[in-house]
Amino acid sequence: MATAHIIGAGVSGLSVAVELARAQFRVVLYEQTGHAGGRCRSFRDATLDAIIDNGNHLLLSGNRSALSFLETIGARDELIGPERAEFPFVDVKSGERWTIELNKGPMPWWILDKDRRVPGTRLSEYLAGLKLLSAGDRTVKQLFTGQGALYERFWEPFTVGVMNTEPDEAAARLLTPVIRETLARGADYSRPMISRRGLSFTFVDPALKWLSDRGGEIRYNCRVSGLENDGKRITAINVGTGREEVKPGDVVVSALPAWFAGSVLGTVSAPDAFVPIVNVHFRVDGARMPLMRHHVLGLLSSMSHWLFVRDDVASVTISAGDKVAAMDKQEVLNTVWREIAPEIGQDPAQLPTRRRVLTERRATFKGTVEQIVRRPEVSTRWHNLVLAGDWIDNGLPSTIEGSIRSGQTAAQRLLKSL
Repeated sequence: MATAHIIGAGVSGLSVAVELARAQFRVVLYEQTGHAGGRCRSFRDATLDAIIDNGNHLLLSGNRSALSFLETIGARDELIGPERAEFPFVDVKSGERWTIELNKGPMPWWILDKDRRVPGTRLSEYLAGLKLLSAGDRTVKQLFTGQGALYERFWEPFTVGVMNTEPDEAAARLLTPVIRETLARGADYSRPMISRRGLSFTFVDPALKWLSDRGGEIRYNCRVSGLENDGKRITAINVGTGREEVKPGDVVVSALPAWFAGSVLGTVSAPDAFVPIVNVHFRVDGARMPLMRHHVLGLLSSMSHWLFVRDDVASVTISAGDKVAAMDKQEVLNTVWREIAPEIGQDPAQLPTRRRVLTERRATFKGTVEQIVRRPEVSTRWHNLVLAGDWIDNGLPSTIEGSIRSGQTAAQRLLKSL
């Protein structure tokens, strides 16, 4: 049996491992940390005395790669969400509230009803979304600014949430495949979903068990320092404990983060500008459950962007978080709590004793035109080595869907070449 050597056990590494195990490869994963999942994992936080994720993630029912991965590993029921494609929002400054609910089918009939549109928007603003088809190198702001309220109440928060990049820098063309695969196909492909218990319970632990049941092996605290080649193929992997031979018929996948890839692969084109995401967590004691009718709420005119609730933990995501990450943590806690407390039936003046600010410093690459062109292809000049990761050129922004699809694409490319 041929062996698939996979360097990195993040979501993309797990994705390619599952695909190659299905193709009857013996799978070995090399992970330099003591845990799998990378930037997509859960852990017990001592301050909160609760299990939280290192970052909140919202998926849509049209994320075909993520859903097929979960179906394979038997974890599809770990995602929860409403039966309808509805997205509640509140403007913290004005107090306005609205819910966007998409209809079934690709024709967006809902925008014809002014009572179902975002408050203050006109039909012509929605039709302007067709500009994405010819976005070229323009930013989201260049494409849609001046279009009216829809820019501030949809395009701006949507861009920041999906691309973790401010609209004045974000390459608009990266939004096109996201909308084409989800919102443009109607309600059946646009329902919001989150992990029922946490990211590790959804994407990581079931994948590790599935691989283990099929003879897969994961080597934790195993740092790969380099690869050997004969000019045509990778022949060996150098690890801290020695040298792992890559036999004829074996394959190698680098599923490393962009900032580590060069140290293993040598010269490789990769994004080199990254953006943080700030996550703020509160353990709410003695509150009536559920904290909120919806699992997710979008917030505008606020420091907070998205509010996620799971049991008695309220978690806020602040994307494109360069400025917030540099602020005093107490100020962040006070501001965020004042913004979300009314939404979960709490007193804005009573800050919970158990709270936490966590920052993922390199959450995603910056979604600019300059960074997009640095994304490499999945194939390399060595026929038995391919690349996987959210930073590889898979056509999508840096998301869970992009990570999983990159792994699936890497596996398909290897199998096709073999």
